[in-house]
Amino acid sequence: MRREERQQLIVNLLVENKTVDLDDLADRFTVSKMTIHRDLDDLEQAGVLRKVRGGATIDAGTQFESDFRIRERQGSEAKLAMAETALELVEPGMTVMVNDGSMAAVLGEMLLQKRPLTLITNNAAIMERLKGETGITLIALGGIYSAKFNAYLGVVTEEALSRLRADIAFISTPAVSGGRAYHMDDNVVRAKRAMIASSTRTCLLVNHQRIGHTALHVMADLADFDAIITDSAPDAAVLEEFEQAGITLTIASTQDPT
Repeated sequence: MRREERQQLIVNLLVENKTVDLDDLADRFTVSKMTIHRDLDDLEQAGVLRKVRGGATIDAGTQFESDFRIRERQGSEAKLAMAETALELVEPGMTVMVNDGSMAAVLGEMLLQKRPLTLITNNAAIMERLKGETGITLIALGGIYSAKFNAYLGVVTEEALSRLRADIAFISTPAVSGGRAYHMDDNVVRAKRAMIASSTRTCLLVNHQRIGHTALHVMADLADFDAIITDSAPDAAVLEEFEQAGITLTIASTQDPT
């Protein structure tokens, strides 16, 4: 088996199980542990996974987010539920900003239901899907392309955003804790902050499994958002924390605010 094929199969296993074991991989592919170590090193360098003792994982860490190609294959039901709820905040004729990420890419495609719209995005998946659609004025933000996030980031992106204004921005995050939203990449943080600053209203999208976690950079206070949407109710203690802070959390699965 070629190295590329083996590494793709490792990625497939990570999508299914979130973690892989070094010994199990060596037995599965009938290769040495050193060969698997090199495979995992290659995939870690590409930003696909995070090596841990005895194997690897795609679970986010304080300084790690898995590759877009991994994330777009995960949690489709949750993404659809959140996107459908977020769509209720959009009316035809609005100018909408949507950030990077696989969750945002699902929402971007759903926005076709609300055309005519002006859509501002740095998300390459959305650009590719919507570039030929009628009724959508697509403003594609330039910058330095990041394969890991499948998005355009950097000074060019931020400068363009500073000269634009939207009715609402949809911002996704991989970590929420202590009344704050976090992200592990500084370029992504700056782009998201620029979108927040350039929008009249903002909506945060977060998978319930990411609530209670932190990442390297504080992106924003939860109080800065006009709406926060998740896919399923988090623990009761977390809900109480939100309530005490006066923050309304909308649960997409029921579409009822908690």
